[in-house]
Amino acid sequence: MEKLVERIKTHGNVLGEGVLKVDQFLTHQVDYELMKEIGTVFAQQFQGSGITKVVTIEASGIAPALYTAEQLQVPMIFARKAKSLTMDEELLTASVYSFTKQVTSQVSISKKFLSSDDTVLIIDDFLANGQAAKGLIELCQQAGANVVGIGIVIEKSFQSGRQLLEEMGIPVVSLARIASLSEGQVSFLEGDA
Repeated sequence: MEKLVERIKTHGNVLGEGVLKVDQFLTHQVDYELMKEIGTVFAQQFQGSGITKVVTIEASGIAPALYTAEQLQVPMIFARKAKSLTMDEELLTASVYSFTKQVTSQVSISKKFLSSDDTVLIIDDFLANGQAAKGLIELCQQAGANVVGIGIVIEKSFQSGRQLLEEMGIPVVSLARIASLSEGQVSFLEGDA
């Protein structure tokens, strides 16, 4: 997706080996027009897959996931990183390690929102080591739901996340694929869409 690549080139900031800051349009301030376009592309890529739910993890995955769900006309669910006082029902839970934050979180989704009747598309902002997506897959599997694909806004292709997910047999569509973040520069591979 050329528009996304251009935004990364103009507003992305390489903070070191492996860390890209995109807070101008995705991870803090959100460009809703770009997110809407991203949602449209993901919906087109997975159209015809029988998707009944779009699942993401809070917080930066919510915007692209919501626009994807809107295009597919299905609900969007986000896994919470902290249990709320209002979450008193049975929960699906998984441990997720964040490469950027260097912490492990327990993420959860209420069992009432996912079931074995669901066909799920997972959407996330970044793919690095694949741990967030793997955790979301585990949540869906606990509910008996079928995960048919994973849409990633920005993939760090020099890390092992894609390989992990493909070995699990789940198709990955990444809109911007980064080959490296060396010497303060972003270099790209061809995106999947």
